[in-house]
Amino acid sequence: MYRVAYFKAPAWMPALFLSGVISLQGCSLLPKKDASDDESGARPVAGDARGDGGATRQGDAFTLQVRGPDDLRDYLALHLEIQRYRQIPDLGASELSRLMVAAEANARELLGTLGYFTPTLTLELRETPGNTRAPREVVITVEPGVQTRVAAFQVDFGGAISNERPDDPVARAQRDAIRSAWGLRTGELFTQQAWDNAKAGGLRNLTAKRYATASITRSQAEIDADRNEARLGVTYDSGPAYRFGPLDVRGARRYSADGARRIARVPTGTDYDQQKLLDAQQRLASSGYYDSVFLTLDTDGTDPESAPVIAQVREAPYQKLVAGVGFTTDSGARLSLDHVHNQMPLLGWRAVSRLVLDRETQSLGTDWNAIPDDRGWRWFGSGLLKREITGSYDVNSGRVRGGRGKTGDHIDRSYFLQYDYATYTGGADAPPSASAISANWGWTGRYFDNAGSPTRGQGLALEVGLGQTLIGERAPFIRTYGRWLGFVPLGEVRGAQESAARSSRLQFRAEAGAFIARDNAQAPATLLFLTGGDTTVRGYSYRQIGTERADGQIVAGRYMSVGSVEWQRPIVWNGKLTDFESAVFVDAGAVADQVSELKTKVGHGTG
Repeated sequence: MYRVAYFKAPAWMPALFLSGVISLQGCSLLPKKDASDDESGARPVAGDARGDGGATRQGDAFTLQVRGPDDLRDYLALHLEIQRYRQIPDLGASELSRLMVAAEANARELLGTLGYFTPTLTLELRETPGNTRAPREVVITVEPGVQTRVAAFQVDFGGAISNERPDDPVARAQRDAIRSAWGLRTGELFTQQAWDNAKAGGLRNLTAKRYATASITRSQAEIDADRNEARLGVTYDSGPAYRFGPLDVRGARRYSADGARRIARVPTGTDYDQQKLLDAQQRLASSGYYDSVFLTLDTDGTDPESAPVIAQVREAPYQKLVAGVGFTTDSGARLSLDHVHNQMPLLGWRAVSRLVLDRETQSLGTDWNAIPDDRGWRWFGSGLLKREITGSYDVNSGRVRGGRGKTGDHIDRSYFLQYDYATYTGGADAPPSASAISANWGWTGRYFDNAGSPTRGQGLALEVGLGQTLIGERAPFIRTYGRWLGFVPLGEVRGAQESAARSSRLQFRAEAGAFIARDNAQAPATLLFLTGGDTTVRGYSYRQIGTERADGQIVAGRYMSVGSVEWQRPIVWNGKLTDFESAVFVDAGAVADQVSELKTKVGHGTG
């Protein structure tokens, strides 16, 4: 025996009928509360929400089956409110019939969020006395109809950015950018999620620059169900235009607030920019002086022309000792010990000292850095003692460096004096010891779409040094070194049923160096070049591509060139996008004492 209830009604009729049902019959749907409910807490309100009407708990009042297109079937089965009443044990047939009226309106509303405003719904209530799990079955059959598309959209503005200020080219450009980046354009399918995302995206773009307190004052989606069209309109109130004011550091105890101001480099007096605020926050967080940092623009009753920036900080201790272990294919197992002193006696600089032990290298070094001045320049100094395998020999070396440097958002600059010495060990035929002093200049530019995981863009680092050797016949020299890294996107990779995607890409890498001096100049090995290993030319041992002497021994050379191209692609496994990537690469490198003697060695592979 079964009972069939067929509903096909305009969208407003179920809503009107539903309000009457809820007001007159809602109380009869709830079971009486007993003591066991008080002791055990709330009763589950949802059973199995599978669209195929799968397994149910013993004693359910009914089962639910949704028929229709797969995506809509699963969506309705998961979100229909009638699911909440499956666990009510004394739910009668008449009460369930009234719930089905509400379910029709609920289903129509849910379909509307997906852009289906003229669906045909059939609801059936079937008696299933032979089913020990539930005495009744509710069947909802869905014919969604045509999905609504956007016929037109309009984005308006109020506040300081409004069209009433045509003399402000910056405001006009920002308005145009928000309209051009609107996320739900004419001809696209309308869904509630896409509509919400489009509005939120416009608001994010507005609050990202100048207008920190912008809001949505009006949003309207007019649906023409007969023509399956949606006309969208939204109005943003920008509020006042804000400018950065002074930095207010809260939580500073050990380290000076003025030092935090110079590290953060908030561009006081310029237009508010959310990215610049995040960059300032990152500079403070990465300085080592603070364990946590959070920057906000104070818009509560402040002057928009000079809104304070509040920095809430939790300071790091003066000193810290960190031990670490690791492994690399180039150097094997590694042990490291780091000591940090955030306020050195007398100087007040920050010192980071590090001991590293692995198969190829044993080193002890220290780096000292002062707090930047108001222009962002800082003094620095460093020292390094190292023993490492260099070609066919072990080399004991030392380096002392001191100078000035500046770190920017995209460009780093430095100039410094440097002293190097190096001694070869491992045989009577080893190259002689050497030392040198030099004046150096360094420049690094980073132009990537994402600093952490770039998929497009490029970076370039250059070093130029002028110096003189100090052992043997003193000879002047010029040392140059450059590195370049570039990414070219090739398209997005996504899983079988996923909206998230990552880009596959080509990575290009180039490296070159030259030490130009007289042939008899004795140069420290630390100023010469070697290559090979997993970060340079794969397929060759670590730092084993160099100048080959007549006796077959490998030593560092005066000229080096390295090039690489690599195809990187995210891995999809079982239809799902994973965090792993595959790579196919070709590397090439050469080192020699004369440019004419450079002989390229090639490595290729996949991983």
